[in-house]
Amino acid sequence: MNNTLAQSARKLRLSGLLSTLELRLQEATSHQLPHAQFLELVLQDELNARAQRLIDRRKKTASFREIKTLEDFDWSFNPSIKRSQVYDLAACNFIRQKRDILLVGPPGLGKSHIAQAIGYHAIKAGFHALYRSIFDLVRELQAERSPAELDRTFDKYLKADLLIIDDMGLKTLPSKAGEALLELIMRRYENRSTLMTSNRPIEEWGKLLNDVPAATAILDRFLHRAEIIQMTGRSYRLHDRMRTEEKSAA
Repeated sequence: MNNTLAQSARKLRLSGLLSTLELRLQEATSHQLPHAQFLELVLQDELNARAQRLIDRRKKTASFREIKTLEDFDWSFNPSIKRSQVYDLAACNFIRQKRDILLVGPPGLGKSHIAQAIGYHAIKAGFHALYRSIFDLVRELQAERSPAELDRTFDKYLKADLLIIDDMGLKTLPSKAGEALLELIMRRYENRSTLMTSNRPIEEWGKLLNDVPAATAILDRFLHRAEIIQMTGRSYRLHDRMRTEEKSAA
């Protein structure tokens, strides 16, 4: 490969093109590709590389607990979970329509897996996603800081096309958590999409937040245009642990 060509690609920051240029030059020579076709190939390589870098940056910004995919989900374990319904959500039309999603069910059914997988699909579809456990979210919103810093924190959560709030009902929340969550839900309502997971029925949210009026107001807005997916079945983690113990005992 011509050194001048490589240097020019570096100056133009065409790292994706540069990474495949040697191979494309060999391909062009062996197949006698027309100049226009060769140029189309190397430019597409650059576009693909930039798209992947954008996805990687957004994955990092999203702060997923783990990168999960729907392909990795064990659909056979709990057949009651409607695969087609979840894949429809992963198409991200609910984000385009600024609707919300609530996944409800006992621990261990895969709610967090599905929520993060939908978030990952949203990123690949070009959206900004942000993941937080409800405990971390409330703690950050209630942290002592200046009004300007608090505004920046809220802006971060308000700008995300999809905000995933995980693990409602898993931990005891601090006092006035309901007020902080209500403020966020009110400001995102019909402007951005929110996906929440809950280990407890919505009838218990008032007790979980220790604030029945705030819980009522949150549910009034959040459920207005939300799709509720009720998940039932056995705990996959408990099943997996028992299976591991059985293998160890054998």
